[in-house]
Amino acid sequence: MKTAALLALAAATSTEAFAPQTTIHRPTSLTATSPNNNENSLTSQLTSLASLSILTSTLLLSPLPSHADGQTKDFKLPPIDYSDKSRCVLNSSKMGQANAARDKLYDLRECDLRGVKGNEYDLSGVIMTKTDVSNGQFKEAQFSKGYLRDSNFDGADFTNAIVDRASFKGSSLKGAVFKNAVLTATSFEGADVENADFTDAYIGDFDIR
Repeated sequence: MKTAALLALAAATSTEAFAPQTTIHRPTSLTATSPNNNENSLTSQLTSLASLSILTSTLLLSPLPSHADGQTKDFKLPPIDYSDKSRCVLNSSKMGQANAARDKLYDLRECDLRGVKGNEYDLSGVIMTKTDVSNGQFKEAQFSKGYLRDSNFDGADFTNAIVDRASFKGSSLKGAVFKNAVLTATSFEGADVENADFTDAYIGDFDIR
């Protein structure tokens, strides 16, 4: 009996060892994306694009102000070189009025130049303070980036002149003539322009101060 039982157990074990194994595959759970999440993402992207578009339009249509020389409030000027005997003489620049470039400082401070003839001169970058150029002739002259403060320009003639990015702050311009002159980004702050003639002068909407 014991032998028969052992043979039966061995047969059962042998059968299980060679029986085909069944692999159970568990279904993979998929996470569905909510339609609301897609809508929120799309809305966020559209909002960002709209903000960028508004910022770009603002910068293009309303650019930040650039301060030209005529609008700069404070300057630090070097001492006057009184030893230079040829300092108080008009010299026309040959380097182009837009750059106002010269070999040295064009300093006409405290010079007496009453009635001076400077027609068609390029006086770009000139520095004048307490300078007397009353009744001076500057027809078709160029004064790009001119520092023309606290000086006497009474009766001076700037007809057809280019006075670009200059400053006449505190100067006297009584009876001065600016017929058909270009006065872009030029400051007349605190200047006396009594009886000055600005007939047909080109003045930007926000240039004169």
